[in-house]
Amino acid sequence: MASSDSNHADAQRPVVTRFAPSPTGFLHIGNARTGLFSWLYARHFGGKALLRIEDTDKARSTQEAIDVILEGLAWLGLDFDGETVYQSERAGRHAEVAQKLLDAGKAYKCFATPEELTEMREAQRAAKQPMRYDGRWRDRDPAEAPAGAPFTIRIKTPEVGETVIEDAVQGRVKVDNREIDDFILLRADGSPTYMLAVVVDDMDMGCTHIIRGDDHLNNAFRQLQVIRAMQGIEDGWEEPVYAHIPLIHGNDGAKLSKRHGALGVRDYRDMGILPETMFNYLLRLGWGHGDQEEFSMEEAIALFDITAVGKGPSRFDMKKLLSMNGNYIRAADDARLAAIAAEILGEKADVALLTQAMPVLKTRARDMNELADGAAFLFKTLPFAMDEQAAALLDDEARIRLSAILARLQGETYWTIEALEANLKVYAEELGLGLGKLAQPLRAALTGQTTSPGIFDVLVLLGREESLARIAAQAAA
Repeated sequence: MASSDSNHADAQRPVVTRFAPSPTGFLHIGNARTGLFSWLYARHFGGKALLRIEDTDKARSTQEAIDVILEGLAWLGLDFDGETVYQSERAGRHAEVAQKLLDAGKAYKCFATPEELTEMREAQRAAKQPMRYDGRWRDRDPAEAPAGAPFTIRIKTPEVGETVIEDAVQGRVKVDNREIDDFILLRADGSPTYMLAVVVDDMDMGCTHIIRGDDHLNNAFRQLQVIRAMQGIEDGWEEPVYAHIPLIHGNDGAKLSKRHGALGVRDYRDMGILPETMFNYLLRLGWGHGDQEEFSMEEAIALFDITAVGKGPSRFDMKKLLSMNGNYIRAADDARLAAIAAEILGEKADVALLTQAMPVLKTRARDMNELADGAAFLFKTLPFAMDEQAAALLDDEARIRLSAILARLQGETYWTIEALEANLKVYAEELGLGLGKLAQPLRAALTGQTTSPGIFDVLVLLGREESLARIAAQAAA
């Protein structure tokens, strides 16, 4: 990894990062991690974290997709600075830069037709040569082209030497300039290419650090040509520090895809993952601080440095995510968990009762849906259905015992965990049974399930009247 000191901002150039997702679908967790790292780096150094929506693909960029991105970032707790920049609104500025490069002799008009370019590539393929533009219009007089012929604008890239990037994650990387062809800046219809738009926006936004996936590393060599060509034409075209972070892989080592499970941030929210869990888990995918596994947002801001991100891909482990989520659920505020669970359960839910029940409900839940499922028994109304395993517990012998339990509990003075446990322990001893033998059919009668919080917690949460009614209904069935 590159030395951290060489990449940090000084007083004259405070850190400015950007996150620039394309709204052509959901907010992928890989993109979300990139956004998180960009945001943390800026916050760590007291700089600015900017957001740009790269919505130039009008056919695929939808308002719904933009809303999903903004919603996902807000859910993770990432608050970006200033106004969101929409790349589609800046096409005029992109074209202006291309024209300035053309006027300065650092770009040129290319009149090659699509048919000529296809023929060129086929010849290169047949000769087993790299397929790249051959510069056929680089030094030709535009007057040689037919009058009114359509043209693209291409940049003149260096033909000798090499381009070197001191990447904050990947270290020193370089490419022979002969491998960088004269790529297109403006298409024949006057629209800017991605390669131009991105770098113009980065420079106009004052970005000092470009943190993104390592699948963009090859783009950096091309984008640097635009930056260097504009130096001397306009002020403010300082080369940024690049940090290309490895992609996320699945547990099998393959690039993360749908077969590994959910890919979008919203999917994980809907699965019952808490935002602080997702924040922490994405943070730990490729970055670490000693053996520490869990970090508050404040700790992450204080400790994060992009130079501590590893060069190798990280592996997404669903079991580890759920385990971490269970830890965060147990540590979370009961009223907050109750509000989330109530939203999942719907109108029948009583937030006050959920809050009261939360200390016993959250002890084993790994996600909020599981927690809500575990709380559903509180809001059942008689008669309610039994799941298959619970129904199997309620045989004739169990119903006889439920009748006896009903009689004992009807006479119980104190409806507390301690009193109820003492009462049923005495009955279990009279029968020569372990308490569990009574608790199992009692749980089935009270909840319709075979799993629940402790049986005495269930009795207290349901209250005397509801508990006795449920036991009576099954004893008489």
